[in-house]
Amino acid sequence: MPAYLIVHPREQRKDDVLVEDDHLALTVADGWAIFTDQHGICLAIPAALGAQIQRVDEEQEPHDQEPAPQKE
Repeated sequence: MPAYLIVHPREQRKDDVLVEDDHLALTVADGWAIFTDQHGICLAIPAALGAQIQRVDEEQEPHDQEPAPQKE
C-alpha cells in the first residue's frame, strides 16, 4: 500500500502527516504536491510550504519473479 510521510519544517513539526491508501498516487505540478486516490484529489501541498515528502511503504515484490538459481 503506498504510504507517504509529510515532514514539515522544524517550526511546524507537530503537523507531520502520514498518508496511506491502496489507490494513493502522488503528482507534482505547478508548484504543488498533489495526492489523489480513486475519488480524485485528497490532499494538495504547496511547494512554498517547505515540507519534505518521503515514501515510507515497503516495496512489494512482483509475484511473477522466480528465485535466483542456487550455486552448486
